[in-house]
Amino acid sequence: MEVLAVDVGGSHVKALASSERERRRFESGPTLTPREMVDGVLEITAGWTWDVVSVGIPTPVRRNVLISEPVNLGHGWVGFDYEAAFGKPTRVVNDAAMQALGSYEGGRMLFLGLGTGLGSALVLDGVLEPLELGHLPFRKKTFEDYVGSGALEENGKKKWKQAVFEVVERLSAAMLPEYVVIGGGGAAELDELPPNARRGNNADAFVGGYRLWDPSWKPATVEPAQRQTGSPRSVSAKP
Repeated sequence: MEVLAVDVGGSHVKALASSERERRRFESGPTLTPREMVDGVLEITAGWTWDVVSVGIPTPVRRNVLISEPVNLGHGWVGFDYEAAFGKPTRVVNDAAMQALGSYEGGRMLFLGLGTGLGSALVLDGVLEPLELGHLPFRKKTFEDYVGSGALEENGKKKWKQAVFEVVERLSAAMLPEYVVIGGGGAAELDELPPNARRGNNADAFVGGYRLWDPSWKPATVEPAQRQTGSPRSVSAKP
């Protein structure tokens, strides 16, 4: 079964089919509608073939249904029929959850995505649980107010990094993960990582999209010490 994975972001929409090697993308932005997203994906993937679709969208999703409109995109995402638009069976998840599933190496993993806000998900023994930890109270605001891209720009890298370390420490104390994966565009801004954390790869979002359709998928066995040091790993992109 060939899977088309689509990663919808605030600046770009990226797509990769499990039978292809290079992703394709186009610009998104604060006015992007779901219809424009689908049309754009179909245009950039012309010539590709797939049987099913996975779509990661930066907003809460429950049981394949969007709960609220994405903050940094246009309107009309809630209630849109993604399966009818793509013309193929389609699964929709939160974008951080999709990258979390692709980052998973077994055990109890907390994923934190540093982007415009703070994406989060927990994977326990292969079971994905999307979270919205970024909206919880922290200091005088919320977690994502201190570690999102706006905070990096406003407060500078030193204060932002200190906040990231504190947020990882506090959320780890609450969620008790065996390891933490820090993904999203902000991960590249960290020249060092908090204890027990490794850097994620944005390409893992596609792997997560493929895994959504693979009932036989099982996480590779990775030693805890390797997870913590962020040593290289090999993960197949195909289900």
